[in-house]
Amino acid sequence: MTSGRVTVYFAALLARTEDGWEASDTELDNVETLTDLADLAREAAVDDDTVVAYIEQEGTWFGVVRVDGEDDPRIFISNAAAAARSSYGAMLTDELLGRDEDGTDDLDSLDLDGTEDGEPDPADGGGGDETATAGDTPVVPHGPLGDPDLLADLGIGGKELLALDTDALSEIADALGCTDVLEAVR
Repeated sequence: MTSGRVTVYFAALLARTEDGWEASDTELDNVETLTDLADLAREAAVDDDTVVAYIEQEGTWFGVVRVDGEDDPRIFISNAAAAARSSYGAMLTDELLGRDEDGTDDLDSLDLDGTEDGEPDPADGGGGDETATAGDTPVVPHGPLGDPDLLADLGIGGKELLALDTDALSEIADALGCTDVLEAVR
């Protein structure tokens, strides 16, 4: 509860199976780190297949975390600045920005503009190693953060994911072909 107001999250796990997708509403009460969320997703997996974890906060932001077997999770957040103001969103943005759990940053791991170190950024013609910072802390960008192509092979490309705003879960479920199973748990 914050200032007399309850923050409402919706979270779902979509696990791919031989027969399509299985959906489950999930509780995030014991999730404190991305590792916890990835472990939860792996528990829902069928034969180490793909699991998509979806988190939404009151229509303010949504996050998608894709877990494929033991591979590192891939993350997309629709509005990083808004997400960073909530506990689960902060967990995801901190991971994407290379912030350690103790609050320090690993600036060498940052690649927010999608370019390699020393490679020019096509948007500004400058070097790709430039990151907006406030002191030693990377500034959380307003807008999307992460990998918008994490669902491209499943039917929703980066441009479509970036265009989603409200009711993103329904659009994602439509693209994945699992609307009916998702509605059963919603």
